[in-house]
Amino acid sequence: MPPSSASTSAAEAKPAGASGGVQSLERAFDLLERMADAGGEVGLSELSTSSGLPLPTIHRLMRTLVACGYVRQQPNRRYALGPRLIRLGESASRLLGTWARPFLARLVEETGETANMALLDGDEIVYVAQVPSRHAVRMFTEVGRRVLPHSTGVGKALLANHPPEEVRALLGRTGMPAATEKTITDPDRFLDALADVRRLGYAVDDNEQEIGVRCFAVPVPNSPTSAAISISGPTGRVTEASTDKIVPVLQEVAAQLSVALANQTPA
Repeated sequence: MPPSSASTSAAEAKPAGASGGVQSLERAFDLLERMADAGGEVGLSELSTSSGLPLPTIHRLMRTLVACGYVRQQPNRRYALGPRLIRLGESASRLLGTWARPFLARLVEETGETANMALLDGDEIVYVAQVPSRHAVRMFTEVGRRVLPHSTGVGKALLANHPPEEVRALLGRTGMPAATEKTITDPDRFLDALADVRRLGYAVDDNEQEIGVRCFAVPVPNSPTSAAISISGPTGRVTEASTDKIVPVLQEVAAQLSVALANQTPA
């Protein structure tokens, strides 16, 4: 891996004041996150506008990230997230799933239904952990599976506090294909559903990803990356009447998981 000093100035490498960090590293990671938020591909001018950094600084940082394999430059001169991030992301997801499993197990114990944890990765939802229900008839989502956010409870929970213009941009990139006849396929209706999530404090997938399945989901507050937990089960067991029992448990476990992630220690 080439030394970063070849591409960053001494001024950029100095400590970043009160944060105690290295300014060039903080800036580089900020640019990577901005790229992810933009769908994974951006131009230098877009990064300059969103970050407030001058173009020469961004160019030096991006040149280093390209040399290290964390970013690649497209033929159209735009920059895209690079393949070396995949290994880091997969390792982090596995570790996050390991930390989450005891909390999901508690959800299964108290609700009787399958518990999941999911992240917002670019424009998609990725499931990183699951503890299955003990019922013979139960829901199963493969860890690592990716779905679009508009048809899932975790997707609604993760997008509820994003600015409407960002949500519309995401939906424009992914489209809103119907997984079932109950899937929301209109951006305005989806934004209305997100307003309900903010008002109620939880999200519902009512037969929208799979007929016969209902899901309740809540975000994990103050998570280092956008995360949500959920329970899912057959509509005959996960009824509207069960909301008052299930949602408080979800919210309590999400708060406990948030503390554990902040401390970076297993439960």
